[in-house]
Amino acid sequence: MLNNLSRFDKIEITTEVAFMNQYQPPFSITNQMLDYVSSIMEKLGNLDYYDNLNKMPVLRKHNRIYSIHSSLAIEANSLSFNQVKDVIEGKVVIGEQKEIQEVKNAYKAYNMMEEWNPYSIEDLKKIHGVLAYLTVEESGVFRKGNEGVFDGDKCIFMAPKPEMVETLMNQLFDWMKRNKEQLHPLILSSVFHYEFAFIHPFCDGNGRTARLWQNVILSHWKEVFAYVPI
Repeated sequence: MLNNLSRFDKIEITTEVAFMNQYQPPFSITNQMLDYVSSIMEKLGNLDYYDNLNKMPVLRKHNRIYSIHSSLAIEANSLSFNQVKDVIEGKVVIGEQKEIQEVKNAYKAYNMMEEWNPYSIEDLKKIHGVLAYLTVEESGVFRKGNEGVFDGDKCIFMAPKPEMVETLMNQLFDWMKRNKEQLHPLILSSVFHYEFAFIHPFCDGNGRTARLWQNVILSHWKEVFAYVPI
């Protein structure tokens, strides 16, 4: 019978017994995934100069600004790269106050990456609180209401019910803790990103939080990911 249900329906059915069995995200290792990992590892090997990033603050800052601009642009922030740069440098920028605040929040959050534990839900909530400061009413806490993704008036994705979020997030982080030594960080962080987006734990800012948290996971593996735009 379960084969005829959507993934959302299966999760809702199994939530009541979530901790009776260990949670496993719906993925399997494929040759294509291993090829991607190999390719990325090869490229990382060619980035020896990043070992000296501490001696190149201008490059570090440029890459961080690029990461912030790209991540916010996906969320429909209309500020240009140069405007984002100006906000970060403390210059006056003409634009929507909310978008300017989003840049300030993101820059602060990215600069705090070393402080976060990739496997701590409480740290995840804190980083959302930084990213969503003064822009989202429910910042730093899991959502209390239903959320969906809409294409015009059409709902193309409905997130799990709010009462399921805490359990699903605990499952996801427990899975990461169990597998962080066995699963390659490139794969583990990508699975996290995918599952996080599905759970949609916050009322807003889920995309930028997921992208930043993937950076947090990867930067604790290799420091270069604190500065390389993904």
